[in-house]
Amino acid sequence: MANNVQSLRPKPSSDTEKITINLGYVDLGHIDLLVQDGFYSNRTDFIRTAIRNQIDRHADATKQAVIRKRLDLGLRHFGRADLEAVRAAGEQLDIRVLGLASIAADVTPELARATIASISVLGAFQASAAVKAALADRTS
Repeated sequence: MANNVQSLRPKPSSDTEKITINLGYVDLGHIDLLVQDGFYSNRTDFIRTAIRNQIDRHADATKQAVIRKRLDLGLRHFGRADLEAVRAAGEQLDIRVLGLASIAADVTPELARATIASISVLGAFQASAAVKAALADRTS
């Protein structure tokens, strides 16, 4: 019987982050009208499409900025073994990510401080609260 249980709400994908926006009632009504008339499947679909259209509209400028600021694009994960290798080499990382930067749960605050000189993330940064606190003065 337990095999028949299904979640009513799917778990959010790990490559997305929920945001909240404030819209005026008239703008919200226009979105609902477009959804009602079948142009979009729901409000989120409309907003996601609008955001992607704006990103596409400015693609050349953002590509140049990514190159100029030397940003890694996409998902970057830093595991304990990676950071221990950096420490063994006597080096430190300057992390610059446009997307998601994550530090493994088994990375200690001490290891993070010893190996990460600076961290700049445009998007989302996932790490334990202790690691985030240890890197607070190195985060921009």
